[in-house]
Amino acid sequence: MNTANKLTILRVIMIPAFLLVLYLDVPGANYWALAIFAAASITDTLDGYIARHYNQITDFGKFMDPLADKCLVTAAMLWFVEVGQMPAWALLIVIIREFGVSGLRMVAADKGRVIAAGWSGKVKTASTMVCIVLMLLPIPPVVNSICTALIVLTTIYSGVEYFMKNLDVLTQAE
Repeated sequence: MNTANKLTILRVIMIPAFLLVLYLDVPGANYWALAIFAAASITDTLDGYIARHYNQITDFGKFMDPLADKCLVTAAMLWFVEVGQMPAWALLIVIIREFGVSGLRMVAADKGRVIAAGWSGKVKTASTMVCIVLMLLPIPPVVNSICTALIVLTTIYSGVEYFMKNLDVLTQAE
């Protein structure tokens, strides 16, 4: 197994560790969770760089890397919903966008087309990661609300952009 794939597996293993620290509610739990989340996020950047730079792109990585990212972000947002830091409808918007874009990519792949990550998707991912980091810190409720709004707005924008740019995939005859 190559280095990039090992980093992806490490990120997957860090997800339950992240949640476990939060649920144990030990002193400084949010800071420990923040450290785990940040480390997991860094493995995402590293495994992508290593995979491209050292030609370690694999089918496993193509499948598991985005899945690990989605699971990490969803785990954090589920925690925020559970503790009342984020409304459930905001998480639902994120999940619907992820399912929608993944479905669009599957239909495109079936037609021999690859839909690469777009600029707005990268902005959505980066802003979501930064907002999750902020939300793990003791911040004023207004900053928490701004982070939730930013996550929702970038999620909606990028989802609409993916569908508008690739609408032909859904309207092409078989």
